[in-house]
Amino acid sequence: MKVGLDLLGGDFAPEATLNGALMALEALHPEDTLVLFGDEQDMISRLRRKDAGFSRLELVHAPEQIGMSEHPTRAFTQKPNSSIVTGFRYLSEGGIDAFSGAGNTGAMLVGSIYSVNTIQGIIRPATSALVPKEDGGVNLLIDVGTNPDAKPDVMYQFGLLGHIYARTVMNIKNPRVGLLSIGHEEGKGNLLVQSTHGMMKDSRDFNFIGNVESRDLFKDVADVIVTDGFTGNIILKQTEAIYRLLVKRNLADDFIHRLNYEKYGGSPILGVNASVVIGHGISNATAIKNMILLSAEIQKSELPEKIRKAMRCYLGRNGKE
Repeated sequence: MKVGLDLLGGDFAPEATLNGALMALEALHPEDTLVLFGDEQDMISRLRRKDAGFSRLELVHAPEQIGMSEHPTRAFTQKPNSSIVTGFRYLSEGGIDAFSGAGNTGAMLVGSIYSVNTIQGIIRPATSALVPKEDGGVNLLIDVGTNPDAKPDVMYQFGLLGHIYARTVMNIKNPRVGLLSIGHEEGKGNLLVQSTHGMMKDSRDFNFIGNVESRDLFKDVADVIVTDGFTGNIILKQTEAIYRLLVKRNLADDFIHRLNYEKYGGSPILGVNASVVIGHGISNATAIKNMILLSAEIQKSELPEKIRKAMRCYLGRNGKE
């Protein structure tokens, strides 16, 4: 397998991304290769200074960087030699099997949608995040920022995408899918939640258990928690803030340390025709390593193909093929 990495993406790139890549290389399968996209001469110089070998590394010259504040679509079209654009070109042409980066999130989404394309039938791709449970497991929160203004049919598909991810990557046989609301009762929530609940309650596509509340986030009530990207992103960032606050005050125990985003690496983009993972902009070397390992795990699990298969069944049942 060839796993691609945007070496120029992230607040601490390229030093942190290169260190993370070298750490990941030790944990990947011996037959796997890392393909690094960045300034070739700079990569060579940094590797030599670290006395790192070039075995199982491929360096692709892509010297332009898409900055965090640049307009995603405009930058993607105007910077063809950037590390993100070049990485997605390799991904779409089969030069790599998976791609990850901690750079401009919007540009990563643009590349996912327009370079490798959305899976047929998927209305909007989604990003997800793992949230630790008190009992040692994890909840999959979906969406966490891609779709701040989601509609009920899009939310329904989040449930399906989360179900497939939980079965395929998390190895849960029959994942419990809950809908985030302000009460467990069916009639609770805003119009979006109420309409989505109406679509989900008779679902044959996944095991819907009803509404869950934010207090259930760290409990073993569900395995997948569906929400819109606006709410999901607020929850994710609030969780990060609580973690930093507790660590700063020396109040963190083993469970609190499981809130650390570094352990999970990044957010996979679900619903596109390839394995793509977006990392946190402030990712350090450990987070980069885990982001790479996550993208490799997703590719090995054949997640995109399993989503395609599930969508064919879904479309067939609903007469949409």
